[in-house]
Amino acid sequence: MLANGKSPASRYRASSIGFHWLMLLLFVAVYASIELRQLFEKGSDPREALKTWHFMLGMLAFALAWLRLATRLSGPAPAIRPPPPRLQRLSSRLLHLALYVLMIGMPLTGWLVLSAAGKPIPFFGLELPALIDENKALAKQLKGLHEAVGTTGYVLIGGHVVGALYHHYIKRDDTLMRMLPGRDY
Repeated sequence: MLANGKSPASRYRASSIGFHWLMLLLFVAVYASIELRQLFEKGSDPREALKTWHFMLGMLAFALAWLRLATRLSGPAPAIRPPPPRLQRLSSRLLHLALYVLMIGMPLTGWLVLSAAGKPIPFFGLELPALIDENKALAKQLKGLHEAVGTTGYVLIGGHVVGALYHHYIKRDDTLMRMLPGRDY
């Protein structure tokens, strides 16, 4: 019981849950659009459309990541029951920090790649301004970084999923249940 007479929350707020699952859908769409482009010839309309969708969805993820972060920082996370050991809490915090860096850093580096390449930065009918001047050599370096971190993203997302499933099926705590949409469990 808290000092105000209320019980501590056992689940995340609806806004946090909504942002969590929306970001998952965006991650799937961003990764799918860039991976599926390989099915089409370079310069073809479908390939270019998938790249454009990759850029736009990535920028949407960038904008929503800031809103998600603000929502996350606006209140405490519900406690895991039973509480995990200190090392697990630390590793969880580090993984979540890495995921936030991914959600913000990947779209930002993508924006920098397009800026340095002198290409338009599409955003659902708008064109975002370039962040830096055209520099083809820098664009190539940034693209390599963007791709390497994108590959790391698979590991981070996979680790997040494995961690949630480990807590649910092995530890049998309420880690996963706190983030599922719907009724209280």
